Amino acid sequence: MTRTPLDQSTTPYASALQAQAAKVSVNLMVPGHGATSEGLASELADFCGERALALDIPPLINGIDVGPASPLVQATELAAEAWGAQKTWFLANGASQANRMAALAIAGLGRGDSVIAQRSAHSSFTDGVILGDLLPLFVIPSIDTARGINHGVHPDALHSALTSAENDGIPVSAVYIISPSYFGAVADVTGLSRVAHEHGVPLVVDGAWGPHFGFHEDLPESPTRLGADLTVSSTHKLAGSLTQSAMLHLSDGPFANRLLPLLERAYMTTQTTSPSALLLGSLDIARRSMATGHDLIGASIVEVEKFRDQVRASDTYTIISDGFSDFDDIIAHDPMRVSIDVSATGLSGHKIRDILDSEFDIHLEISTAQAVVAFIGPGKFPDLNRFANALLEIASRLDPHQVPPALDFPPLPQPGPMIMRPRAAYFSQYVTIPADQAAGRVSADALAAYPPGIPNVIPGEAITPDMIKFLQQVAASPIGYVRGALDSKVSHFRVVIEPGE
Repeated sequence: MTRTPLDQSTTPYASALQAQAAKVSVNLMVPGHGATSEGLASELADFCGERALALDIPPLINGIDVGPASPLVQATELAAEAWGAQKTWFLANGASQANRMAALAIAGLGRGDSVIAQRSAHSSFTDGVILGDLLPLFVIPSIDTARGINHGVHPDALHSALTSAENDGIPVSAVYIISPSYFGAVADVTGLSRVAHEHGVPLVVDGAWGPHFGFHEDLPESPTRLGADLTVSSTHKLAGSLTQSAMLHLSDGPFANRLLPLLERAYMTTQTTSPSALLLGSLDIARRSMATGHDLIGASIVEVEKFRDQVRASDTYTIISDGFSDFDDIIAHDPMRVSIDVSATGLSGHKIRDILDSEFDIHLEISTAQAVVAFIGPGKFPDLNRFANALLEIASRLDPHQVPPALDFPPLPQPGPMIMRPRAAYFSQYVTIPADQAAGRVSADALAAYPPGIPNVIPGEAITPDMIKFLQQVAASPIGYVRGALDSKVSHFRVVIEPGE
């Protein structure tokens, strides 16, 4: 029986919040500002506006989020249909919460305690691995060694990893991959799903950077419609909701019935009991905007491509995605993301980003040693001519007779061997030692260079000399920091205690 499509032009939850805010109520409940700007709340109202206070409505209000057919439930059902899912959760703790939910659900499947995970997984998935006491078996993505960029995993590589685990008698519970990458590389989710299902395990796709996928024919398709069993969606990143809001989508696949109750329990464990109505309401509005914004999305795609052409016309800069065809794991790219190789300037991407920020008031998402990356929200039209002219202005300052010096940044190092289970190492007794004594020791921490937040060391792995050098170099860059490090310079490491210490 074909289900009648839902009306994607409505916003049941956001509208219910607005109706509540319009009432002249006496609020004798949390939050303490009482939804008005009176008294001590006047300063907060000056900061974020009286409207924000009125919409900051707590949970468990009739007509908003109470009952099995509440406006909040209706909003999640609309979102599930929009992204092609069986069920969708609205999250107030970001896509990091979605990753932890996924890991906890995987741990509860009862198929084994190992997960095949793309090595470039976000640090929040490592957090989930620790919480669920999973044993990660890593599959290495393809790497652009010239730029130190991780891309994706080819289905053949996943098949080899799963076959190797089976041959070694290791029971695997699930597969976890990333698509798109931070630089916009899109993996073959259909092929990866087929391989995972042939081996009898579900596929989790960290699609945090692709929440806009599937809403225009010139965008890649939503992973939920390509066979992914779970899709992590960082809705605020490129689908227009407020920062920290996200979704997790469960597809109507072969593992849905088993995953559903596990995810419900993981949701209760990880979601705050006081989720912000502003965050959840923004998800409802962002869903409607994406579902009904086809023409604006298409127009913005055209404008971003015009900008790419401006960059291509320069003798100084290169569009990185133009070279994605060199990697057989990449089948498409995100048109709303512009990754630019700046190495011909002789300046690092960090320096270019700093100049754009300080001199031109242009703020970019990420920089690396060789590149800068700009994100443009679908249906948004920032002044890309200003960006292009700024890049040309920077290039015009270069001495054409001077050969740019080679950029002295360490290559992305290989991780050290895993000596202990991550959870055991994380909760072990530890000592803190100087960096020059850390090589060969077992890390008690997860250490991830930001951006992009990919764990370089996880608890239980041996720390290598190359990794120490790399992390310190990142920490010394203008925008870099290392999540999990004990200090901003990564001068010390927390390691598992050894006998006699």
